[in-house]
Amino acid sequence: MDAERYQGKMTDKKRVLFLCVGNSCRSQMAEGFLRAIASCKYDVYSAGTVASGLSPNAVKVMSELGIDISGQRSKRVDEFAGQRFDYVVTVCDNSEHNPCPVFIGQSGEQFHWPFDDPAYATGDEEDVLEIFRRIRNRITERIECFVKEEAIIVLLGPE
Repeated sequence: MDAERYQGKMTDKKRVLFLCVGNSCRSQMAEGFLRAIASCKYDVYSAGTVASGLSPNAVKVMSELGIDISGQRSKRVDEFAGQRFDYVVTVCDNSEHNPCPVFIGQSGEQFHWPFDDPAYATGDEEDVLEIFRRIRNRITERIECFVKEEAIIVLLGPE
């Protein structure tokens, strides 16, 4: 195998973009979790219709898993215009008041994984954190399934 082909194999990562409305909670947690468990296989990004800032509660509940997302920043989806992604995943609940963003760039496959927005959680601090944990856990479970499913497709080949 020549060095050029070998080098290409070393950098052949799938590109994944997680989208939600504000890019403050759900998509940020998804980006951080997939990067933490599979950065060798995926280049991971997140964005929203608007850039609402990174939620301190998202940072807190991810740190409970040993994942530091504090260095991530909130981004608008138009920052990724013209880029190609292998997977674009919307993680919003698609309510009538906050419809999911649409990625108009090039993408291989698009998925919609609906999760409630923990940014709207109410109650005392512990109640709010419990809602963030519930959403975080649902997101991490879905991402773990995605990684396993993708690994099976790679092993067995497409149908």
